[in-house]
Amino acid sequence: MIEMIDNKKDRKYTDLIIESIADGIFTVDLNWIVTSFNPAAQEITGITKTEALGRTCREVLRASCCEKDCPLKEAMQTGNPVVNRVVSIIDTNGEKRSISISAAAIKDSNGRVTGGVETFRDIGSIEKVRDDIGKEYTCQDILSVNYEMRKIFDLLPVMAESSSTILLEGETGTGKELFAKAIHNLSPRRSKPFVAVNCGALPDTLLESELFGYKAGAFTDAKRDKPGRFAIAEGGTIFLDEIGDISPALQVRLLRVLQEKTYEPLGGVTSVRADVRIIAATNKDLENLVRNDQFRNDLYYRLNVIKIVIPPLRERKEDIPLLADHFITRFNKIQHRQIAEISESAIAYLIRYDFPGNVRELENIIERAFILCRTGQINRSHLPELYEHDPCEDAGHKDCADSLKEVEAAFLMSALKRNDWNRLKTARELGIHKSTLFRKIKSLGLDVPSSGKTTG
Repeated sequence: MIEMIDNKKDRKYTDLIIESIADGIFTVDLNWIVTSFNPAAQEITGITKTEALGRTCREVLRASCCEKDCPLKEAMQTGNPVVNRVVSIIDTNGEKRSISISAAAIKDSNGRVTGGVETFRDIGSIEKVRDDIGKEYTCQDILSVNYEMRKIFDLLPVMAESSSTILLEGETGTGKELFAKAIHNLSPRRSKPFVAVNCGALPDTLLESELFGYKAGAFTDAKRDKPGRFAIAEGGTIFLDEIGDISPALQVRLLRVLQEKTYEPLGGVTSVRADVRIIAATNKDLENLVRNDQFRNDLYYRLNVIKIVIPPLRERKEDIPLLADHFITRFNKIQHRQIAEISESAIAYLIRYDFPGNVRELENIIERAFILCRTGQINRSHLPELYEHDPCEDAGHKDCADSLKEVEAAFLMSALKRNDWNRLKTARELGIHKSTLFRKIKSLGLDVPSSGKTTG
């Protein structure tokens, strides 16, 4: 609620303040007629103040919310302000632009509603920056600013060129199938099928027929031949997820495929040649399984020609803001929503969490927030309770933004250490100007050794 100013002198000063604000601002009376329109509103919409005054706000703004869910109408009818609702408008060039709107009722000294005020800002530039950042730190559909992940990104095209078997190791939810698809899409086999099989989801007998197919009469109800996944993936890539769960008997059959490039369908008497690249994945420590005689060492060495270890999300928390933005963009398209961002307090809350479910768990959390969020911003209140006792709350609400600074500080210190504390090399690696790096070091209060020195 905004109280109407009756004093003409005070109103003059208020008008001067409104004129100088960078956000677009306009006011309306009870008939929705625009009564003021500041320069920022003119710049965003392309409509001059003269053109706007005296017209209805619907004619001026031409927003996607004008027909229904009007923030200004809601604020004036309920008396409750509307904050950061993302909508789209059509500017004078006929182009669609995304803006974030806040609205409130205007009341006189007696508490009667006399009109409304709406502020809005152009978030198109924010979305462009978000897209640019996403492109810079993306390999296929995988996003990361983490140094270890970006080293993997650099190696993926080289790995993809060969036909050697690849073993992906990583915890559940780290995105092993995304990496497998990326390798396939970068490889000469990209025009052929990519076939994924979850080896842990099927019992041994079914998995064998699923992989290698069967001939008619191989067992009861096998009335006709059925090709297996290896046959379907011919010329392409087969992704064997949870490879650590397969039985010793199936390990022997898979070893033959890797050694001789042939297999026999169930009930068959003739070997079939397989031109298929195998990418295996596991959330288990296969080397440890080999030591405990739970996995064949000869199969392990066949699978482990090229090994990629995907770090868990708790070891690359600097990726959380980027991934959260990515999921917001994706769910906006899927659910036809227009949520603009996630608040810093919400990000700080997420960063303090260790994510046992990794990226998949973060995705589920953002999807849940979409259900609860009715404004343009995901806040802490839209997130689930991730801790029994929030460490930030236990500290008496000590500045939660410290968590963000801690992640940024750790990220910069890690980059500096990799470059032997050389500021210029570090700035080049991070793609920023050296003066920006110096400012960051100073603002975060980092104690950086001289170049060439090491720390214990």
